[in-house]
Amino acid sequence: MATPLPLCYLNGEYLPLAQARVSPLDRAFLFGDAVYEVMPVYGRRPFRFAAHCERLGRSLRELGMDDPHSREEWHGIIATLIERNATDDTYVYWQVTRGAEFGRNHAPLPKLPRTVFAFCSPLALPEPAALERGVSCVTAADNRWGRCDIKSTALLANILLREQAAQAGASESILLRDGLLTEGSASAVHVVRDGELITPALSPQVLPSLTRGAVEKMAQRAGITVRTAPVSAAELRAAAEIMLSAATREVIAVTRLDGAAVGTGQPGPVWRALHTHLQQYKQELAARPW
Repeated sequence: MATPLPLCYLNGEYLPLAQARVSPLDRAFLFGDAVYEVMPVYGRRPFRFAAHCERLGRSLRELGMDDPHSREEWHGIIATLIERNATDDTYVYWQVTRGAEFGRNHAPLPKLPRTVFAFCSPLALPEPAALERGVSCVTAADNRWGRCDIKSTALLANILLREQAAQAGASESILLRDGLLTEGSASAVHVVRDGELITPALSPQVLPSLTRGAVEKMAQRAGITVRTAPVSAAELRAAAEIMLSAATREVIAVTRLDGAAVGTGQPGPVWRALHTHLQQYKQELAARPW
């Protein structure tokens, strides 16, 4: 894990991360009553900022919270945070909690000033050797709550599933619910069958991943058919290619699943096309305002 950059934002102030303090009665601390975003930044330019703002707003609405900032205000906060930390390639973590009340109250939900927090950390993308090798994954039962479409900070199930992968010497747990693929513990999962890129349809069990959306856009650029469809456990294991997509790893091939080779056991041609187009897309965006 990369060491976070020194300056953070907390409730209207930019201050050293090591000095940032919130109330122990904040509902994020007591209940996980908060939402967040993780956004990659390339050359000091946030990637898909508008889409991240839209998803944050949706998550807040689903939890019955108002957004404490307009898009323009978020733009200013994030731009200042990036500039003051003076690092080109990073990711921004930003979080909104329901706030802190004096006590521990389940309901009714209180009207409180929101707690807003953001920090940056170096973006440690996979090394070229790791991209060429691909990663190993394990399957696991998807035992998370029923609203995985909300990007909530209540991530205990995800953490335990990721730890299950780590204990197996794998990079990620690929999740199955009722015999069907949902996603990874911290990533979207794509499979290739008959040359088509297939991803499970969005639902309450699947996060609307923005990197997934970027990957699907790159597939269309590359002339690869994109479909949303159910993927059974058997179809997952028989896929010609499997890949993960996430903000902090972009798109990476899965070359082993539960100890068995995926396809040829090497990153495949669809992954190579998607990765190449994604790098080109990042360069195209570099000169555009965000």
